[in-house]
Amino acid sequence: MVEYVAPTHEMKFVLKDVIGISEITQLERFQDASDDIIDAVLEEAGKFCGEILAPLDVVSDREGAKLTDDGVIPASGFKEAYGAYAENGWTSVSADVDYGGQGLPITLASAVYEFVDGSNMAFSLCSMLTTGAVESIVAHGSEEQKNIYLEKMISGQWAGSMNLTEPQAGTDVGALRTKAEPVGDGSYRISGQKIFITWGDHDLTENIIHLVLARTPGSPDGTKGISLFIVPKYLINEDGSLGARNDAKCVSLEHKLGIHGSPTCVMAYGDEGNCTGFLLGGENRGMAAMFTMMNNARLNVGIQGVACAERAWQMAVEYAKERTQGVAIGATKPGPSAIIEHADVRRMLMTIKSTTEAARAITMLNAKAIDLGDHHPDAEVREKYKGLADLLTPLSKAYGSDIGVENASLALQVHGGMGFIEETGIAQVFRDARINPIYEGTNGVQAMDLVGRKLSMMGGKHWRGFLDEISDFGNGLPNTDEFSSLAKSLADSVAVTGECAEWILAQHVDNMRSALAGSVPFLRLFSVTVGCYLLAKGALAASSKLDNGAQDVDFLKAKIITARFYAEQIVPQAIGLKETIMAGDDLFFAIATENMG
Repeated sequence: MVEYVAPTHEMKFVLKDVIGISEITQLERFQDASDDIIDAVLEEAGKFCGEILAPLDVVSDREGAKLTDDGVIPASGFKEAYGAYAENGWTSVSADVDYGGQGLPITLASAVYEFVDGSNMAFSLCSMLTTGAVESIVAHGSEEQKNIYLEKMISGQWAGSMNLTEPQAGTDVGALRTKAEPVGDGSYRISGQKIFITWGDHDLTENIIHLVLARTPGSPDGTKGISLFIVPKYLINEDGSLGARNDAKCVSLEHKLGIHGSPTCVMAYGDEGNCTGFLLGGENRGMAAMFTMMNNARLNVGIQGVACAERAWQMAVEYAKERTQGVAIGATKPGPSAIIEHADVRRMLMTIKSTTEAARAITMLNAKAIDLGDHHPDAEVREKYKGLADLLTPLSKAYGSDIGVENASLALQVHGGMGFIEETGIAQVFRDARINPIYEGTNGVQAMDLVGRKLSMMGGKHWRGFLDEISDFGNGLPNTDEFSSLAKSLADSVAVTGECAEWILAQHVDNMRSALAGSVPFLRLFSVTVGCYLLAKGALAASSKLDNGAQDVDFLKAKIITARFYAEQIVPQAIGLKETIMAGDDLFFAIATENMG
């Protein structure tokens, strides 16, 4: 089985030469994040993930988590690994320094997160949920709540979880039934059951801070009547020490296709009538508070997809170099050829490589937009990047997670029959990756969000401005053989993306269902357009470095070739989605519901 190696060289190139992390680090808040610090963080994160987390990946898949009378026990090695993870500061990279965090950009933390995810996705989910819970408390908590919870969650002493889903309330969160009855002392009695709760119970940390959606008495129907509550596994005494065990327990573990090392819990709140919760963010304001956590999670799930794609790439390319079968057309050496010399295997490998690099760049640009949208001193710049983050979040989540599945499948195909055998490892990547298009709002929901809300925000100002930026960049590319296909692909994809976006906006008035019918292919088109833009930026940077005598010649030449492959092989497929996007909804509903099946 191929050992995971964190793509540190690749990530440095993306951060510094593609998305321009210097725009973040020149801000006063992030001036300590020098190039040397960025390099050191990435190198140390890659080393930790390769040496500590990656060896536990197969172990956790085979063992899984176990539910005992004392609670959930994770797979062997996880508790020790989490202790080292927290001790080395990986839980606090971008957290607020006022609560013990390192205060580095979210963009750098996102890069680290890809390494963690690529080495051990099941392990990474605990930290991801905790980070999201921290962000919700930072954004919506009272000063008292921040002082109670943040420092210990940021340090890794306590963990967090997100509790939305119920058997009857998945995507339709407004259908939830969990109740919160006020006690009179500022606390609430929580009662209800939640399903699919990632890392809902474990012994990695001494406490778990659950964020739970529930309804208060007399609250409005639907999402308008939902509130968010902090429900600690152990209540906290006035001096900050742990108190009594709360009436919040895991009652069963889900049996899943993948990520076996990550306990997915059915959580029961108030079975004994004594579950205490504390309101976070105001009564009937739960969705606003929860979306803070979900938006963080959506970007991170996209990064998980990229990490799965990277893992698949590493496995596929090494296997293709070693496996010999037949004599490749054009072979110059006698005897059987390594399968990497066969044209179709090269097609699959270049598809994996180019789409993984495109999706990675999208997620990192998304993270950059969050940093600048939150912290740039100029209000107009903040508005621009907040708008860009709004646009890119559904792209990051959906394209990143789809590419993770598609590339794991392609990598399995490269392995041939051996890919279907668990011992090679690629089957686990495929199984683990498959949850990402479902997590945190299915990718269909992400597409609906993009076409239903994001395109129309501020009259379309943000997406039109972004397409103009891409168009201007494409028009400025060198008029050379290396860049001609990139310039053409950018011009063509921008034109088609803009035309489809305008058509979708017209459907907001004429037939919203037609807009939604074309939403998933439109999200793919938009993602590929952005991916081509970012790969072209990387190609231009690589060309400039080569002209200036850079040493890593093979790496830089590969950047130009990979961008061209994406432009010439991937972009045309996306442009071909135009007719699908604009076909409308007639055929979707032409067969009566009772006649389906």
